[in-house]
Amino acid sequence: MTSSVHHQSILDKPFVLDLFAGPGGLDVAGHALDIPSLGIEWDRSACLTRYAAGLDTLHADVSAVRRDSFESLPPEISVLAGGPPCQTYSVAGHGAGRQALDRVKGYIERLMAGDSDQEIDEDLKTLTDPRTALVLEPLRYAIQATRSPNREHRPYDVIVLEQVREVEALWKHYAKVLEETGLPDGTKYKVVVDVLDTETYGVPQTRSRAVLIARREGLGEPSLPSPTHYSYEAKQWNRRNGKNEHDQAAGQVHQATLYDGTEPETDEHQATGDEDLQPWRSMGDALANQVGSHPGRRTPFLVRSNYGSSSHPGRRGVRSDQQPAFTVTGKISRFVVFQHLDESVVYEGARFSMNEAGMLQSFPPDYPWSGTAQAQQVGNAVPPLFGAHLLSAALGLPKPNPEALRKPWQPATEEQRTKLRSNGCGAAAACTDRCPRPKDQVPPPSSVRPRKSKKASAK
Repeated sequence: MTSSVHHQSILDKPFVLDLFAGPGGLDVAGHALDIPSLGIEWDRSACLTRYAAGLDTLHADVSAVRRDSFESLPPEISVLAGGPPCQTYSVAGHGAGRQALDRVKGYIERLMAGDSDQEIDEDLKTLTDPRTALVLEPLRYAIQATRSPNREHRPYDVIVLEQVREVEALWKHYAKVLEETGLPDGTKYKVVVDVLDTETYGVPQTRSRAVLIARREGLGEPSLPSPTHYSYEAKQWNRRNGKNEHDQAAGQVHQATLYDGTEPETDEHQATGDEDLQPWRSMGDALANQVGSHPGRRTPFLVRSNYGSSSHPGRRGVRSDQQPAFTVTGKISRFVVFQHLDESVVYEGARFSMNEAGMLQSFPPDYPWSGTAQAQQVGNAVPPLFGAHLLSAALGLPKPNPEALRKPWQPATEEQRTKLRSNGCGAAAACTDRCPRPKDQVPPPSSVRPRKSKKASAK
């Protein structure tokens, strides 16, 4: 699966290290661009998906690799990428990360000043939720690269990071210290940071992400990827006007949206005058046609989300197949899908399969989701098309060809899976002592949002 565009990167042979790699969103993006990658992921099921997809993987704790086996990483790695776990920063989480922003900025300053890892690790133990500290790992990897004899102390050339929009403040602090202070060895970067919306890059889903792209000084000014599609403006879409070509079933929509007695959200896509941009992609566009084992969803449908959209919990509601999906999360399997028999009869249809959920994330059809908690894997992943835009911009490549991600994925052979797992886990068909223990992957009790008392709730 390759892009049809021949290209020349700002680097001779880019090689991506994907931290917190998940089931492979950024690696699939690299695959579409002919860029090799190595992912580090500690969730067993996500690793099984990666092996099935044929992706090079280390089943390991990102922090442990940095501390104990950094020298075993390929020295030719030139691009550091990743999206640290977001639970403590997302508005859907309990907020420990958001509450600790100033403390985390302080740790960033200490890392850049060259404080010892041991001292910082000891202090990090005082955080309410240890996952909050994982947002520091990309910076710690960047520093470790300059201390690595295996790399001849060569820094990474490019850094690409993405996270929920609430992490933008930390990425801006990353940018400040990378540009002004530099790594402890003196290496400095040129950096751009912003919050981008995935539907403006052809992903059939509204999802806002805080993005950082950095290039080592001397490699030119970095830039963010330019949009290819219009943004989805919720307030401008009216599903009941009966005039918009995107909504052929306005009357049908009305009945389904009033199941709980509430008015449907109103929004409509309108052109903004930029002739170079395409209309955002709808769920119907992404799922209508038969491709690979996907039979196609040609019957008009509605989706009720039980989760907020684009980090805004208040946007729960219903969308039609002629709109982008709500933000795909680990709850995607719970989204209720309504279909139409005729203008007066609406019934609950089949919920999204994992294949369909992946396609709404812009994964190729027939991506081999494996293991348990597959919906969570889908929701946690970087949308591959969005990732391809990020990598292309970071490396100075042409815009990616979306068709490269719309063909059925060819899974790895049994022989390839065996080899990948031998390299990633240490054994051909099982995890070993070097793999993270499942019990260590359970969030600590302190990460649970405290329940409000009835008295407090009444206020």
